[in-house]
Amino acid sequence: MLRADVRLRRGTFVLDAAFEMPAPGVVALFGRSGCGKTTLVNVLAGLLAPDAGVIELDGHLLLDTARRLTVPAERRRIGYVFQDARLFPHLRVAANLHYARTRARGPAYIDFDAVVQLLGLAPLLPRRCHELSGGERQRVAIGRALLCQPQLLLLDEPLAALDVARREEVLPYLEALRDRLTVPMVYVSHNFDEVLRLATHLVVMADGGVVAQGDLAAMSLRPELRAITGPDAVGAIVAGEIRAVDAVSGLASMAVGSGELRVYADGHVAGARLRVQVLARDVIVATQEPHGLSVRNCLPGIITGLVEDSAEADLVTIDIGGATLMARITSAATRELTLAVGMPVWALVKAVSLRGRLVRHS
Repeated sequence: MLRADVRLRRGTFVLDAAFEMPAPGVVALFGRSGCGKTTLVNVLAGLLAPDAGVIELDGHLLLDTARRLTVPAERRRIGYVFQDARLFPHLRVAANLHYARTRARGPAYIDFDAVVQLLGLAPLLPRRCHELSGGERQRVAIGRALLCQPQLLLLDEPLAALDVARREEVLPYLEALRDRLTVPMVYVSHNFDEVLRLATHLVVMADGGVVAQGDLAAMSLRPELRAITGPDAVGAIVAGEIRAVDAVSGLASMAVGSGELRVYADGHVAGARLRVQVLARDVIVATQEPHGLSVRNCLPGIITGLVEDSAEADLVTIDIGGATLMARITSAATRELTLAVGMPVWALVKAVSLRGRLVRHS
C-alpha cells in the first residue's frame, strides 16, 4: 500500500493532494498539464520537500512532517523514470545497467539477466546511448531503474516525447512489467489511451489536488474524468473473461455483467481476461428488443442514471447485470423515448468499435 497526503506551496501554485493505492498494481496520476502530477511525483521521490504531509510505503514512513521525519531520496528505494531517459552518454547500455546494480539498496528481487529478458535489451547491450531510438532509450532507463531494486517505481510521462510508433513499441514492455513483477508503479500521463492500457487504479488531478480516485472501471463513470477527457473519450471501462473465440471472424465472446460482449480479441484465447473501453458515443439505446440488425452486441439492462451532458445531449447510464455502460444520446431522443431511471432498455454496440486489451488486473 502507498499512502500519501502532502501539501506544498510554490509561488501561486498549491499542491494539496492525498491518495492511496493498493499494491501491487499501477496507479495512474491523470490530469491536464500543470495540474501538479510531476510535482506530486517529485515529492514522493524525495526530490521536493513538502511544507506538510505524510508518505507511507508498505507500512514504512518515508515522510511525516509532524514527527520531523524525512527519509532522504537516496534511501527511499524508489526508482524514477523521467520523460527524458537521462542515461549516461559516455557509457554503453550494459554499463548503464551495471551502474544501477551498484546503487541498489535492499535485497535483490530481479537480476540483470531477468531485466534484459523482460525489456528485450540483449541486442542493445553493446551499443552507445546516442545510437538508440527514443523508445530504446526509455526501455534502458526502465531497466536501470529496476536494477536499483526499488520498492516503488515512478514513471513521469515516460512516453510523452515519443512518436506514435515508438510509444507502441514501449507499451507492451510496460504491460509485461505490470503483469510479471510485484513492484507497485505510479504512472504519470495526460494520455488516456496509456492509462487505459496500463492502470489498475486511477487518481484524477486538477488544480493541484486530487478530485477523484478509485479502480479504473468505477472511475470511467465519474464526471471528474469526463471533464478532462472531453465528450469524445467518455465511456465505460468493463472487464471480463473470454468464453470463446470465433476463428473465422476473430471475434471473442467476453463475459460482461450477466451477458456477453463480442470484441476483437487480437489472437487471445478462451480464459484470458480482457479490458475494454466502450465509448458512450458508440452505444445506441433501444426501448424494445431489436431484431435483424448488423450490430453484434445487444445487451439488456436497466437505466440507473440520466444526466444532461450538454445543451443537446444526455448521458444515460445502464446496468447490464453487474457491469455498467454509458450512452451519449440527443436530448430529443431522451424526450421522444421517454427515458427514465428504472426503465428497461437494450444497449447496442458495434463490435467493430471494440478492441480488448489483455489484462491480469481488472
